[in-house]
Formats: sequence, C-alpha cells, structure tokens
Amino acid sequence: MNWLWMSLYHAAAMFWETAWALVFGFAVSGVLQVLVSKENMSRWFGRTNLRSMALATGLGAASSSCSYAATAAARSAFRQGAALIPALAFMFASTNLVVELGAVLWLWMGPLFVAAEVAGALFLVGWVWLLGKWLLTPKVERAAREHAENAEESNGHCCHHHVHDHVHDHGQGQGQAQGHGHDEGESHDHQHHHHPAGAAGPDWRGRLEAVAHAFVMDWSMLWKEMAIGFLIAGFLATLVPQDWWKGLFLQGGPAWLQAVENAFVGPLIAMASFVCSVGNIPLASVLWSGGISFGGVASFIYGDLIVIPLLLIYRKYYGNGPALRITVVLFLAMVLAGLSVDALFHALHLVPAGPRPASAATDATFAWNHTAWLNLLAIALGAFLLYLHRRGSQGQDASGHNRHGHGHEPSPLPEPRLPSRH
Repeated sequence: MNWLWMSLYHAAAMFWETAWALVFGFAVSGVLQVLVSKENMSRWFGRTNLRSMALATGLGAASSSCSYAATAAARSAFRQGAALIPALAFMFASTNLVVELGAVLWLWMGPLFVAAEVAGALFLVGWVWLLGKWLLTPKVERAAREHAENAEESNGHCCHHHVHDHVHDHGQGQGQAQGHGHDEGESHDHQHHHHPAGAAGPDWRGRLEAVAHAFVMDWSMLWKEMAIGFLIAGFLATLVPQDWWKGLFLQGGPAWLQAVENAFVGPLIAMASFVCSVGNIPLASVLWSGGISFGGVASFIYGDLIVIPLLLIYRKYYGNGPALRITVVLFLAMVLAGLSVDALFHALHLVPAGPRPASAATDATFAWNHTAWLNLLAIALGAFLLYLHRRGSQGQDASGHNRHGHGHEPSPLPEPRLPSRH
C-alpha cells in the first residue's frame, strides 16, 4: 500500500504548492467577471468577422475557466443569436486565456510555457475560424440552431436552460452577483448567471459581494476537476516509469514527424483523462517530464474541451451532425495550434533543450517557506470572500422571504433567476 500513500502524498503536496495561485487567480478572475459586461451577445457576435472573433476572445479571457461553464456559455451565446464560430472562440478563450490557468502554469512549468499557452490560444482561435469556414457551413449552423431551439422548446422555457449571462448595469452602478449551478444529471452542465446583490448598499459593497459570488461559484464548479487532476498526476508520478512515457511519445525519426505525432497524442490523452482546465496542468508537468514535445504539451492543455462528457454535451446541444463537425474542428485546431506553437518557438530558439527536469509532481513537498506564507494569505483572502458570499446569499434569502411571505432555508448557492426572453 506504500504506492497508494505516496500517490496521495504527491497529489496533496502538489495542491499545497498550487493553492495560493489558485485562490489569487480565481479572485482576479472574479473581478474581471464583475467588471466586464457581456449582455449584447447577438449584437456583438452575430457575424463571423475579425471584430466578433476579437471580442469573443477578449470576453472569453475575462470569464470562468471551467470547461463545462465555457461550453454552456457558448451555447447560450449561440442560442441568443451569436454566430457559431465566435461562440466557439469564446469557449476556447474561456478555458485557455484565463488568469488562474496562467498563474498555475507559471508556478508548475515556468513563464515560457505561459507564453506558449497564450500564443497557442490565439493560434487556436485562428484555426477554429479557418477550419470552421470549411466544416461549419451555414447549413450546418442552421441545423445546430434549429436543434438548440427545439431543445429549448422541449424544456418548456423553464429553469432547465443552461445559460451564461453576465448582466452589468454601468449606468446605475449596481453590483451584480454571479451564481453557478451544477446540474448533476447526464450532461454535467454548469449554469453561470448574474443576479442582484448588495444593491441597497454602496456601489463598492455590491461589487465586492459580486466578486465574492464569482469566486465561490468558480470554486464550486472546478473543485472536482482540480481534485481529479491532482490525483491523476500523483498516481502517474508514482506508478508510471519514465520509460513508459518515452515509449508513448515518438522520440526518433524526423523532427517534423515527432512533432505531429506528439501533437496528435496530446489531445487524445486529455480526452481520456476526463480533466478540464486548471486540472490539466499537473498532468501536463508529468507529460513534459516524460518526453512529450513542446507543442504536444500545448495540444494536451487545449484538449480539455474534448473530454468525453463534453462530447456528449455537444451532441445534446447542437445535434449529432453539427456536434461531430464541431468535435473535428476542435481536435484539428488543437493539433494545429500545438504545431504552430512548436514551430514558432523553435524558430525563436525558445524551446527548452537538454535533459528534462523531474516532474513537479514528484518534487512537490510540504515545507515552512514562502509557499506556506502565501498559502496563509490565500486562506485569509478566501475566507473573507466566502464570508461576503454567504452574507450576500442570506440577504437575498431574506428579501425573497419578505416578498413572497414564506420562508425557506438559506443556501450558499442561491437559485438563479433566469432572464425572460420575448
């Protein structure tokens, strides 16, 4: 049983090394989600052009990093009138250009990989645009939209909609709180809403509560994926020898063939791992130590959007034919983005050479050092934001009791109110 305890130790030590970056990253992400308005999806993203793609990428970077929430957000934008390709660009940016992912990637693998991730995410959006023009034709988009509308009608326009609406009233200066609901059913969908919080108090207080809601809800969506990611990385670091990884990734032969094979294998490993977004980074560290190419690491990190549960969600959202084409576009874009990053960084002589460092999963340990102090600060910040979240939730429950004349149990995750659609 020593292997089991060692695996759990590696997983726990990795989380300890990363906890402060996660807390501060989610806090910054919450600030961005509250300050950036995303209402006018159909007006901004109704056509596929440079402006709509740039806006989709920028707004996606200001969103939550959860792959399931990003998928629900893309579907919500598409259902509200956005073109399919900008909606997919928003989805990619939501998982690959967010602050917390960059913070954890910097901590585990260094700034060079952060630069590669950012550059690759931009390549990724570009490849989605080009491939989408070829495979996601107007006919396919119409079929996907008809399926989405029919699915919406079958749900009765009720609380089973999966929307990702950010409503922010700059004119009145009211803070908007954000809530996420996790449907534990077949599709594993995430809901992501804004609803009023702290409107009776000063503007800064409402906004601070909104940041706290966004912070807590992001954690509530991602903790399972992150836990799975750390556990998988811990077990792989303990049980899988380095020689096995070297056999999985092509090491000899022409450099171009090695790059292509590694870029193809990366997303396939991600698909089988069932891990999304930030949870991919510890495993990416293990893969890099095991011999995967520079571009292969990038392709693996991008692969969080083709895990098997999400493929089933695409089928449910868009229908069989469109979902198949979307999956092909996503996979090819991941491979081509990894190859593009690999070629760019090789041309700039930035790809690390020489022996690979040991995986961060095996080097992680518990110690009283700067990481411990940062974690203490992160715990204090997280506790403060959790307090604000609970206070705001209790205030909403009390106001709901006064309006409806009957009480209900306070909940840390308030039931979101869906905007009416006419």
